[in-house]
Amino acid sequence: MTDARGRTRVAILGSTGSIGRQALDVLAAHGDRFKVVGLAAGRGGDAFEAQVAQFRPAHVATAADGTQALADMAAAPEIDMLIVATTGIVSLVPTLAALQGGKVVATANKETLVAGGHLVMPLARKLAERADVRATNALAYLRPIDSEHCAIWQCLNGEMRSQVTRLILTGSGGPFREWQPERLVTVTPEDALKHPTWRMGPKITIDSATLMNKALEVIEARWLYDVDDDQIDVVIHPQSVIHSMVEFADGSIKAQLGLPDMRIP
Repeated sequence: MTDARGRTRVAILGSTGSIGRQALDVLAAHGDRFKVVGLAAGRGGDAFEAQVAQFRPAHVATAADGTQALADMAAAPEIDMLIVATTGIVSLVPTLAALQGGKVVATANKETLVAGGHLVMPLARKLAERADVRATNALAYLRPIDSEHCAIWQCLNGEMRSQVTRLILTGSGGPFREWQPERLVTVTPEDALKHPTWRMGPKITIDSATLMNKALEVIEARWLYDVDDDQIDVVIHPQSVIHSMVEFADGSIKAQLGLPDMRIP
């Protein structure tokens, strides 16, 4: 599924957010391999208009156009891959529409799987089976591009899933990791938005400060990798160099390490 020049045709939901902007950086740097044909953002504005002027996509939408407009764009026949870079549940319907249309979905959105994993994963598996990919490899069509789950995906590459005993998600601990409990009563939103490692949007930054983000990632891992809840652990790693780890039946652990740059996943 490519254009006449052999390029993968990509649409992005959430193009003006942190992940969306960095995804566009990667796509622009590899213009010989990718063509941006769809952009959607929560709202219009100068940043979105600048993206539209730069990439000249055939499909443009904002949240004001409604969920159906996003779903229609995701399912458009001239789109090969949908990048989901939004927060919240708005991307569930477009994700389902893309998979139903046989598209690859690269997702950094947690809520889609937290709320709709029972709908999304069967579709991804059916696509893999139809394409003659190993039946367990739903990730051929649903590709995680957030930091922790992309790291696990890389650690599992070439490994026998039957030998996996534990997935270990890492987290920075957020801005309050070293605060004493009595000090927490003075926390302000501004304090919570000062993430020590990443530059992210306000919703995910607040979720990170409360560690709610990590709870969502545990649920997401359960759906992505088809493991039991008790096979998923979380460790606090303030340096944010190890992005996640996988433990195997022989006791060995494989980790993915890298600089904290979301362009990598």
